[in-house]
Amino acid sequence: MKNRDKIALGLLAGAGLAWGARAWLRSRRQIDLEGRVVLITGGTTGLGFLVAQHAAERGARLVLAARKPEELRAAEEDLRRLGARDVLAVPTDIQDPEQVRALVARTIDHYGAIDILINNAGTILVGPLETMTLDDFRDVMATNFWGAVHCTLAVLPHMRAQKFGRIGNVVSVGGRFVMPHLLPYTASKFALTGFTEGLRAELARDNILVTGIYPGTIRTGGHTHAWFKGDQQAEYTWFALSDTVPGLSVSARKAAETLWWAVCYGEPDVIVGWHAKVAIAFRELFPDWYAETMALVNQTLPPPINIGLPAVQGETLAGTMPNLLNRLVPNSARP
Repeated sequence: MKNRDKIALGLLAGAGLAWGARAWLRSRRQIDLEGRVVLITGGTTGLGFLVAQHAAERGARLVLAARKPEELRAAEEDLRRLGARDVLAVPTDIQDPEQVRALVARTIDHYGAIDILINNAGTILVGPLETMTLDDFRDVMATNFWGAVHCTLAVLPHMRAQKFGRIGNVVSVGGRFVMPHLLPYTASKFALTGFTEGLRAELARDNILVTGIYPGTIRTGGHTHAWFKGDQQAEYTWFALSDTVPGLSVSARKAAETLWWAVCYGEPDVIVGWHAKVAIAFRELFPDWYAETMALVNQTLPPPINIGLPAVQGETLAGTMPNLLNRLVPNSARP
C-alpha cells in the first residue's frame, strides 16, 4: 500500500473515531423535557411562544417571562388551550436585575426547581448609523445582552446546587456576522456570543451545558415588533422582505424544533437555516471578501434621513408589499 493510501485511510479512521466519540458523548448528554421546569424569556410571541408550545407538548412545566402582563395572559391562555398542563406567567423586565431575581425566586417557590433557561427575549433596532444615539446602543444592549446576563446569573446558584442545568441563548446570526443598518443589534449579539461561549467553557464542570442558538431571519412577524429609524418605511420594507420570504427566512416551528434538539443533546451551538450557514461560512473563510460585500450591501440600503427623530415600531408602518408578505407568517407564531 502506498504512503498516500495509508495517509488517506488513517484520516478516514480518525474521522470515524471522532464521529463515534461525538455521537457517544451526545447520547450521554441527552435529556427529555418530560417534567422539566423550563423558564423562557420573551415567551409570549414569535419564536419564544413556539419554543414554549413545543416544550409543553413534550411534558415540560413552563415559566413565561415578559414585560407586558396582557401579552403574558394571552400566551398563557393559548398554551393551556393547546394542552399545556403547567404554565406560570410572571411579568418581568429582564433589564432590571431585581425583577429577574424575583422571577427566579417565584419559579423555585412554585415548582421547586429550574432545569432549563431559554434566554430568548430581544429587541431589534433598524436604521443607518447616522440615526443612532448612545441611548439606542444602551437600550438594545440592556435587553439583548444584559438581560441574558441577569437571568443567567440569577439561576446559576440553583443549578449549581442541583448539579444540573441547561441554558439556551438565542443569539441569532447577528452574533456571528454583521449586517449593515443593524449596528446596535449586532453589537449586542456579538457580546452575547462571547458570553455564551465563555459560559460553556466554565460551567460544563458543574454539569450545566450552555447552547448558543444562531437562527437567521425567522417567519415570526418579527418585522412588526422591530423598531425603525431613518427612512422608516424603506427600512421596514427591506427588513420585512428578509423576515418573511421563504428561502430567505426559516419557519418558526423549524427553528423551535432545532433549538430543542440542540439544548436536549447539550450541543455547544446550532446554526438554524441554510442561508445562515452559508453566510457564516463565507465570513469565516473569506473575511476580506465578506467585508467588501457588506460595504456594497450598505450602498443598496436607504440613505440616512430623519436624523434625530425617534424610532417607530414596525406594526405602525403599513405598506402594501410588507402587509401582503405578512400573510406568510404562520398564525401559530402569534406575531
